Amino acid sequence: MKILVGYKGVNLGKELLKIALEHAKAFKGEVLIVTSMIGGSKAEQLKVKEAEENLEKVKQYFDENGVACKTHLLVRGLDAGDDIVNFANEKGVDEIIIGVKSRSKVGKLLFGSTAQAVILQAVCPVLSVK
Repeated sequence: MKILVGYKGVNLGKELLKIALEHAKAFKGEVLIVTSMIGGSKAEQLKVKEAEENLEKVKQYFDENGVACKTHLLVRGLDAGDDIVNFANEKGVDEIIIGVKSRSKVGKLLFGSTAQAVILQAVCPVLSVK
């Protein structure tokens, strides 16, 4: 079983990782940790470096717990939701685990919602964590 975790390295990320670890152990699965960034400017380069460091820490967490894990930093010029869904399709993912934030309807309209895009577009089950 392949489990993809959409990871931004925020507080909610700890809960996502814990659930992914439990699912991977229960189903003898492999975990793919994915961070998606649009990329581009010099300011983004610092964020890319930070994302790479976060992914390395996550890899250590899964290694220490005996679960196969691969990390992927996607900088492909796509919105995060589309990027995660496309990547999941490319890799034949069986489950996506993604965090959701409470936002007003206006906030979702103005800023979009990565989780919403993943939930609506994914062809595999999506577990959303609040």
